[in-house]
Amino acid sequence: MFVSKPWWKGLLGDQARDAGTSRRQRRNSIGLIALVAAVVMTALSFTPPWQLVEARAYDFLSTTLPPARPSDGPIIVAIDEPSFAELGLQWPWPRDLHARLVTALRQAGAKTIGLDIIFAEPSNPAADGALAAAMGPDVVLAADESLIETPQATQIVRAEPLPPLTATGARAGIASISLERDGALRRIPLYPDGFAATLMQMNMGVTTNLLQGALIQTFGPARSYPTVSYYQALDPENFLPPDVFRGKTVIVGLSMQSAPTTDAGGADAYATSWTARTGRLVSGAEVQATIYDNLAAKLFVVPVPAALAVAATVLSALLAGFVVWRQTGWRTIMAAVFAVAAFAIGSFLLLRFGRIYMAPLSPSLAFVAVAAAQGARDYAAERRLRQGITRAFSQYLSPVLVERLANDPSKLKLGGEKRTLTVLFCDVRGFTTISEQMKDDPQRLTALVNRLLNPLSDVVMKAGGTIDKYIGDCVMAFWNAPLDEPDHATHAVAAALEMVRALDPLNAELAAEAAEKGETPLELRIGIGINTGDCVVGNMGSDRRFDYSVLGDAVNLASRLEGQTKAYGVSLLLGSETARLVDDAFTVVELDRTLVKGKSEIATVSTVVPPVGDAVLAQHRAMLDHVYSGKTVEALSLLEHLRKQLPMLASYYAGLRQRLTAPKPDLAG
Repeated sequence: MFVSKPWWKGLLGDQARDAGTSRRQRRNSIGLIALVAAVVMTALSFTPPWQLVEARAYDFLSTTLPPARPSDGPIIVAIDEPSFAELGLQWPWPRDLHARLVTALRQAGAKTIGLDIIFAEPSNPAADGALAAAMGPDVVLAADESLIETPQATQIVRAEPLPPLTATGARAGIASISLERDGALRRIPLYPDGFAATLMQMNMGVTTNLLQGALIQTFGPARSYPTVSYYQALDPENFLPPDVFRGKTVIVGLSMQSAPTTDAGGADAYATSWTARTGRLVSGAEVQATIYDNLAAKLFVVPVPAALAVAATVLSALLAGFVVWRQTGWRTIMAAVFAVAAFAIGSFLLLRFGRIYMAPLSPSLAFVAVAAAQGARDYAAERRLRQGITRAFSQYLSPVLVERLANDPSKLKLGGEKRTLTVLFCDVRGFTTISEQMKDDPQRLTALVNRLLNPLSDVVMKAGGTIDKYIGDCVMAFWNAPLDEPDHATHAVAAALEMVRALDPLNAELAAEAAEKGETPLELRIGIGINTGDCVVGNMGSDRRFDYSVLGDAVNLASRLEGQTKAYGVSLLLGSETARLVDDAFTVVELDRTLVKGKSEIATVSTVVPPVGDAVLAQHRAMLDHVYSGKTVEALSLLEHLRKQLPMLASYYAGLRQRLTAPKPDLAG
C-alpha cells in the first residue's frame, strides 16, 4: 500500500521527494488526520455496537492464561442428572429433602451453605416446617428481583423466601444477575445484599464495596469448580471422601453435568466470557461461586474511567502521527502491527497483574486509522507524481521502455555510471538560411521546427532510444541507457535511416502548402552522426536543476561526425565502433580516415548504403586503398566507375575527386 522511497528519488531530488508538499502542509495534514481519528474513535467507543466489540475483546483477554481459582473457594452441590436418577423424584423436590441436605452438610463441617433455590411460595406444610427447622445463621437463601416495564408503570418485583425460613437467622440474598446486550454475564451485580455477597459477609464477617461496572474474572469453562451430586451430599460418609465439606462454603443449585450449549439453552444457565471459546453455558450455582471468589479474593477487574480511555485513544492517534511524520512505507506497516500488538499485550498485562481493563481496540484503530489515512494520501501523491514522471519520461523514452522502468525501477540507475552507449546527433542542413527567411515570422519558424522534430522524435522512441535534449533544430539521443539494449548500435542506425526517410512526407506537405501560396517550397535535409563508446550517464547539472544526460569523448565525436556529413555529401556518418557493430546488419562502406577537430587520433568514418554487390564494395575498398597510399591516378580511375555503381554517394565521390585533384583541405573543422 505504502512506498517509503519512490523510484524516482534520485531523478527529482528533494522537491520531488516531498511530492510538492511542504513540511508545514504535511504537518497540518497529519494533525488534522490525527484529530479526526481521535474524535471518530472516541465517538464510536460510546456506541452499543462498539461496546459489544470491546466486551468480546475482554472475553478473549480475560480467558487467556486465566488466574488459578482460589483454593478456599466454594464447592458446588449440583442438582444434576445423576441426582434425578438416584432420587427418582420430579422437580420441585420436597422441601424436607432440602432440610436433610442442609443438616447433612452442617454435620459434614460446611461453614456456610447457600441454597440457590427460591422458596417464595408455600408447599406441603410439614415439608416447609422441616426446612424452616433446618435453617440457621449459616444459611443463605436465594431471593429474586425483577424489573417489569409496562406502558403504565415500571415496577420492581422482589421474590423473598418465606418468612419462617429466615426466622431462625437464615438470610436472603438476591441471586438475580444482569446480562450484557449480547446475553452474556460479565459484570458483578450491584446488589449489596446479593447472594454471593451475603455468603461472603456471613463467611468472612466483612463487607465489600461494589464498584460500578466491575468485571467478573472467570477461572475456566463450565464445571471448573469442584462439584458433587446432590444425592452424594445427602450421605457424604458413604459417597464422598472425608472432610470434603469441612470449613467450606457450599452452594447448592441446578448444575447439569452436560453443560448446555448456547443453541440449546438451559434452565438457570448463562453465557460468560468462556462461552465464546467453548460454546457452553455456565450454571447459576457456578456463576454465584465465581462472583463469590471475585469478591472474597478481590479478583474482579475494574474498567478504566472513560476519560482515561479517551486520553489513550488521543495519545495513540498522536503517536501514529509522529510515526508518519516524515514518510510512510513498510516501516509504517511494521509500526502499526507493533502498536496493535503492544496495545493488546499491554491491555492483557494490565488486566492480569493490575486487574484493570483498558480496551485495546479504540487506541489500536486510532493508530491504524492515522497511519492508513496518511499512507493512502502518500500513495495517492506518489501515484500522481509517478504518472507525472511517466508522462515526462514518455517525452524522451518509448512507451515500452517507460513501462519496463515502471515495472522494474531497479533498472534505472541514476547518479552517474559508466556505460557503453550509441549516441546520435541529428541537425537540419541550411537551417540558418531558413531562420533568416522567417525572421519576421517566428511563430511560423517555431511551427516548422515542431513539425520537423515530431516525426524525428517518434522514430527515435520507436527504436528504443532516449532523447537527451533538443538544441534548436538539433536532436541528441542515445541508446543502451537507462535500460540495457544489447543491439543498441543497430537500433540507432536503423532509426537514423528511418529519420532520413521520414522527411519525404514532410517535404511533400511543405511543397503542397507552398504551391497553394505561390511561394518557393522549402526542402528540409538532415545530417546525422552516430558513434559508439564508453560514456558517463546520469544526472548532470546543479543541485537545483539537472538533466538525465551523457558525457564522454564518444559523445563529442558523434557531434563532430554530424557536422561533417555535409562535407562528405551524405546524410549519415558512423564512427568506427558503430560501423563494426552494425556491419552484419547493414551495408557499411568506409568513407575516410581523417583527423576530427578536437581529437589527436585518426578517426575512420563510414556510412550506410543500400545493398550492392560484393564486387562493387571491393572496388570501393580498392579505391580507398589507393587514396590512403597516395595513388591518385589509380583512385581517380575507379571513381568514375563507382559513381555509376553507387549513385547515392555521387556527392561524396565528387568531393573526393576535388580533393584528389586539388590541395587537400583541412576537414578537421
